[in-house]
Amino acid sequence: MVIDFSAFYEFPNLLDRLAGDAGRNLAATRGRAQFPPLNIGEDDAAIRVRALVPGVDMDGLDITLTDKTLVLKGELPVVRGRYYRQERPTGPFQRVVTLNVPIDRDRATATMKDGVLEIVLPKAQAVKPRTVHIEVR
Repeated sequence: MVIDFSAFYEFPNLLDRLAGDAGRNLAATRGRAQFPPLNIGEDDAAIRVRALVPGVDMDGLDITLTDKTLVLKGELPVVRGRYYRQERPTGPFQRVVTLNVPIDRDRATATMKDGVLEIVLPKAQAVKPRTVHIEVR
């Protein structure tokens, strides 16, 4: 009678693979929560938000601006097929950006070009730096 112990010898390798896969899945889940990736910049006149949303139509995006937040909602279309690897997320997404300065909501604009959404949020007049000229007498 022969007893095959090869499964027991492979057990440490299986545990390592399982732990590695769990770590990758956890990282992927965290990454999915941060979609779309954003670049947020500021100058004296406005706050500029750039979001990478390739494959999403402007009509499929919902942009909501309140006094303190900017909310981006949308959905990446699911492409049916058989994948060996899928790194781009699909399905609904939402990002919330907290704004720390008052915004002139009436002059806010959003444009889309080549899958990059750019939102320009002009600062309210009360926040902009003002130069006072001093007259010497």
